[in-house]
Amino acid sequence: MPAATPSIVPMQKSASPYLAAQALDKAYRKGQCAVPVLRGVDITVQKGEFLSIVGQSGSGKSTLLHLLGLLDVPDMGRVSLNGKRIDDLPASTRDELRNRVFGFVFQFYHLLPELTLLENVLSTLMIRHSVFEYWRMRGQFRDAACSMIEKVGLAHRLKHRPSELSGGEMQRAAIARALVGQPEVLLADEPTGNLDVQTGREIMSLLTKLNADEKLTIVMVTHDDAIARRAERIVNLREGRLQSLEDAA
Repeated sequence: MPAATPSIVPMQKSASPYLAAQALDKAYRKGQCAVPVLRGVDITVQKGEFLSIVGQSGSGKSTLLHLLGLLDVPDMGRVSLNGKRIDDLPASTRDELRNRVFGFVFQFYHLLPELTLLENVLSTLMIRHSVFEYWRMRGQFRDAACSMIEKVGLAHRLKHRPSELSGGEMQRAAIARALVGQPEVLLADEPTGNLDVQTGREIMSLLTKLNADEKLTIVMVTHDDAIARRAERIVNLREGRLQSLEDAA
């Protein structure tokens, strides 16, 4: 059944957005020069929504995703979750939010080559818990990891290392690793950018199914309009600013 055509708007107004950014500015320094990346960006994400941020390389879309997921902090503006500001929290609290609220998937899979697929997926839980707590609950954690690996279609690859997996399988493993800790939001940065067209479609089918079945909130950045249209809603980012479809044309 074909996916519904998403709405294409710069942002969606809501009285109570789940995840939101207001007036975000971000610049990076090259020597004595500041290079603006984001310029007053406002964006809202509703709980359970699948949102695409589309834009060309250098438009600022990855930077925006990193700010939403607390991988970086804005120069100006704010990021809120459930109506509470989170970008200015103490570093330890932001670390905790990154570990428990946000799951991350990137274009390059960042799997540890010396670990098996199962061990890579378990690494999220190893980081989250103390050695004693992990050891005490290792059976429960292994079951959770195996269940997630089965959900992404890799139950037959548990003991394989990344070098023995295809690109699509490595991305599926990265998705399982991101989701095994049951995050509230999945942030996906060009999740199909390193894959062939057919494999990319398979990854997008997996993400849309997770969104539909699990009500998982997904924010994805991509430069590919066809991939972006698999989401419920699209925002277009050009030169650090969100634009309407007419402005972006």
